[in-house]
Amino acid sequence: MLRDASLDAYLIAQKRKIDEALERFIPEEGNYPPVIFQAMRYSLFAGGKRLRPTLCLAAMEALGAAGELQLSSLPIACALEMIHTYSLIHDDLPAMDNDDCRRGKPTSHRVFGEDIAILTGDALLTEAFHLMSRRELTEGIPPERILAVIHEIAAAAGCFGMIGGQAVDVRSEGTSVDVDTLYFIHTRKTGAMIVASIKTGALLSGAGEEKLDSLSLYGSSIGLMFQIVDDILNVEGDRITTGKSTGSDASRGKVTFPSLFGLEMSRKRVLELGQQALAALSGFDDRAAPLRMLVGHIMERRS
Repeated sequence: MLRDASLDAYLIAQKRKIDEALERFIPEEGNYPPVIFQAMRYSLFAGGKRLRPTLCLAAMEALGAAGELQLSSLPIACALEMIHTYSLIHDDLPAMDNDDCRRGKPTSHRVFGEDIAILTGDALLTEAFHLMSRRELTEGIPPERILAVIHEIAAAAGCFGMIGGQAVDVRSEGTSVDVDTLYFIHTRKTGAMIVASIKTGALLSGAGEEKLDSLSLYGSSIGLMFQIVDDILNVEGDRITTGKSTGSDASRGKVTFPSLFGLEMSRKRVLELGQQALAALSGFDDRAAPLRMLVGHIMERRS
């Protein structure tokens, strides 16, 4: 069993594995036109924690997937990170959240301009699906599993998932929003791709319906928990630690858990979701230890 003290080492090892794979799979800056490839790499290697690909691989571990299968799945894990990065680039644009700083570095549009930032997000999203469909890189995975994964990720990233949540989020700024709308925004904008990351690992492993349902519940629990913690950090987080602006949600009139329920109730909801996530893993053995410890990691994160 992976000990709690080993979680940092585990996350570092997973990040290194994913970063090395991204280096192989992302086109080099020498391609023409170089600016788009420079911009893609700038945002991809700007210090992300690689949570979504890590969740994908950790779900595979929990299901006992062989090392060879996990190796063949790296392109898909990397595609999850590329889609996440595209969403951050677009989220930071002046027409959206208008953020100048992300992970302690200038945002893409501040470095390359708004036009190239938009195209960079488009390029990362498109390249993610190109990467997942390259059969020479995923030979060890049955094609029907690849198709199921592409379907799952596309749905989570699209108008019924992340994009839908983002659309409601931007249209809700400065308005009076009820609890149902807040849950819709959070479970789509952030939660959908976290659930998809977990389900991707399960689908690649050939999980049965019961295990898939349990992992989906785990994913939805930590997905909502992640966003509530993000809301809390926007109120009381340290700008240097978080690597991005704090207080921006309130200044833009965004609806958040603290704005509707207050900080104390928001923290209580985080604890409830953490317990729900752990309960969802009750049918898994010690191979799910990374998933269990990631609950506490997300709950207590400061950045």
